Amino acid sequence: MAQDHIRYDILAQDALRSVIRKVLSEVAVTGHLPGEHHFFITFLTNAPGVRISQHLKAKYAEQMTIVVQHQFWDLKVTESLFEIGLSFSDTPEKLVIPFNAIRGFYDPSVSFELEFDVPAVEGEEEHSAEITAYPAVAEKAEEIGEEPTPPTGGDDNNKGGSVVSLDSFRKKN
Repeated sequence: MAQDHIRYDILAQDALRSVIRKVLSEVAVTGHLPGEHHFFITFLTNAPGVRISQHLKAKYAEQMTIVVQHQFWDLKVTESLFEIGLSFSDTPEKLVIPFNAIRGFYDPSVSFELEFDVPAVEGEEEHSAEITAYPAVAEKAEEIGEEPTPPTGGDDNNKGGSVVSLDSFRKKN
């Protein structure tokens, strides 16, 4: 197989991250989420550029999942990161999360999920992403103690989610 000099794997991952950037940008403009949409965003707390309080860092040393739904403020989105205000046990916190630190983005209201393999060790060149549906959202919700929200509406015949993995398009070493 020929060597991929274009690095389609990185381009595809960046394109999928732009979906998150666009959605958060629209929410930042309006100040609220449309309809029943809400997001579970999982990110690596020790990734470069992540800024969270020491209290949260101590509690979530490796990764953290936030829920963006009803109570958030000061959402700002740039090309490379987003800032958001959230409350944790009635304590307001400001989080700064680079898009490259995101491991997962879930919108259970429409059974949409993106997952990224983010290198845990700096310098690793592992890049992949996949799109799946509701079952993984339920698992993530349970991990953070939230009640998963089942998908509503749509085709009842489409109960399972399909997985589209970008790994199949990557060059295997």
